[in-house]
Amino acid sequence: MKVLIAFVALLSAACGPSVPSDPKLAGKAYFTQAGCASCHRVGGEGSAVGPDLTLVGFRHSEEWLNRFIKDPQAWKKDTLMPNKRMSDEAVRAISSYLAEQKGQAWTAGKPWDSAKAEEKGRVIYARAGCVGCHGVGGAGGYPNNNVKGGLIPRLNAAWETYTKPELVAKIKKGVPMSEKADPKGESPLIRMPTWSEKLSDDEIGAVADYLMTLRPGKGESSDSSF
Repeated sequence: MKVLIAFVALLSAACGPSVPSDPKLAGKAYFTQAGCASCHRVGGEGSAVGPDLTLVGFRHSEEWLNRFIKDPQAWKKDTLMPNKRMSDEAVRAISSYLAEQKGQAWTAGKPWDSAKAEEKGRVIYARAGCVGCHGVGGAGGYPNNNVKGGLIPRLNAAWETYTKPELVAKIKKGVPMSEKADPKGESPLIRMPTWSEKLSDDEIGAVADYLMTLRPGKGESSDSSF
């Protein structure tokens, strides 16, 4: 009997920690087990190596999250995001958990609240997640399905096209639905959200100020998927 108990204990340890049956807790458990926090931050927990995911559920749909986490390279072939080859159950649970992340994890205030005035826009761009779609330094190169050119617009030439008030208006309103390249194809999965729902006028103004400083060639070479 002792041998049997020891064998069961060893088998359980080899299988890893158990996942809570509560769906609301399972996603976070899978997120932790998969080591996602070694690159990503949610609220005050995790690493800053990869994009901050505290607002990822506001920026991305659960459908897109599920597709990207299942096979990151199928969406963006040169992404540094690894394919963890998780079960469909784990991918769905993590996607559901992340889809709920809409800023509530910032319990001690937003990460840019203490930033210097001249740095606030850059910090918001990075930590609110603009970088996850438009790239470091606004360099772009990030895909979207069934849109003209197949890419999300770059922002390092926004100063040539928009005035600051026009940028502010664009950020506030967002782009609820991108135009389809193929009218008969699926709808684009990535959209620009209505940022006035999450950012104040002052914060949006700071982002616009930052965007007006960007120029081609100034962005760092980095992967910012998510």
